[in-house]
Amino acid sequence: MREYDTYVFDLDGTLLSTLDDLAASCNYALRTNGMEEHSVDDVRRFVGNGVRKLMERAIPQGDSNPLFDKTYADFRKHYMEHNLDTTKPYPGIMDLLSRLKERNKKVAVVSNKFYAATQALCRHFFGDLVDVAIGERENIRKKPAPDTVEEALRQLDADRVGAVYIGDSDVDIMTARNCKMPCISVLWGFRDKEFLVDHGATTFVHSPEEIFPF
Repeated sequence: MREYDTYVFDLDGTLLSTLDDLAASCNYALRTNGMEEHSVDDVRRFVGNGVRKLMERAIPQGDSNPLFDKTYADFRKHYMEHNLDTTKPYPGIMDLLSRLKERNKKVAVVSNKFYAATQALCRHFFGDLVDVAIGERENIRKKPAPDTVEEALRQLDADRVGAVYIGDSDVDIMTARNCKMPCISVLWGFRDKEFLVDHGATTFVHSPEEIFPF
């Protein structure tokens, strides 16, 4: 695997195993508002475009449902209180980030998760191993638009030449393409290889060690 100067990571399904906590908060909000709950596999298919889109997919009639705003707010509140219940880094991730830090690489996390949760999770799990963490904000287009990645590169004072984007979904593949950056697709996340190939993935890793050998 080529060595890069800057590593930009997706968060959910790439660095952190968050699916069970996302599903629990989703189902809490649905249950609280008298709606049918979903399986974890259902929620796996719903994630990837931010939590609002997750709830649009989970709630009957999506954002046209009269209870959408309340259900979405219930999800956000519950998730901020319970996003550490089962969430943890995937095996090998902490070693990977430590190795990148030792080699003076620039590291960013860019997520479609809402901003406060992205910041809180990165602070809790990664500390100073991640230089910049950016989540969804109202004044900037979310992935697959290039805006959040470009903002991360600006904060890192890094050029996209020499940078790589790493994620687990079709959104990540499109984001890298829109940023004119190479993309590494991980195979331990929320999407399988067949799905990723169908959406244009070309470079795969089965373990974090393949990204940057320990």
